[in-house]
Amino acid sequence: MPQAVVHVLFTIIAIDVFRDHFIKNKRKIPLNYVFIGGIAGLLPDIDVPLFWLLNNFLGFNVPFFHRIFTHTFLFALIFLAISLIYFDFNKKASMLFGIITFGVSFHIFLDWLLVGAVAPFYPFYDAAYGLNLVGRLGLPLAIEGLEAVVLLWWLWHEEKTHKISDFI
Repeated sequence: MPQAVVHVLFTIIAIDVFRDHFIKNKRKIPLNYVFIGGIAGLLPDIDVPLFWLLNNFLGFNVPFFHRIFTHTFLFALIFLAISLIYFDFNKKASMLFGIITFGVSFHIFLDWLLVGAVAPFYPFYDAAYGLNLVGRLGLPLAIEGLEAVVLLWWLWHEEKTHKISDFI
């Protein structure tokens, strides 16, 4: 699993770049929505603390279930459905749940791309897919520095385009 920082940082950067270069209207996607999108980038890993809580505090002896339900298209579709329900009568809520959908989906994509595999069609079909670029390329330590490189690139981008003033 990529580090939590990778999931948050990549999601925030993707939303911010989309907001700056495609939407070009910061009122449509305010900065707090970008932040919430970053948090949503962690949401599929909620199964890890849930497993820990069940086994260590509640006394249930359950097998490790990471990347089962929360790393599926069904999990992302739940948030997309909420976004579509709100679309006609509450545009802000619809946009917020759309951003949460993006964060969840981007997390699943990063896990598929970088490390191991995900079962996107679970519970209907339990085959797992993934490119596992980190493992395949033999670069397990590369993921450790990835967030630092991306953070530095993003800070450079923000300095060139916005003088970082909208983040201070």
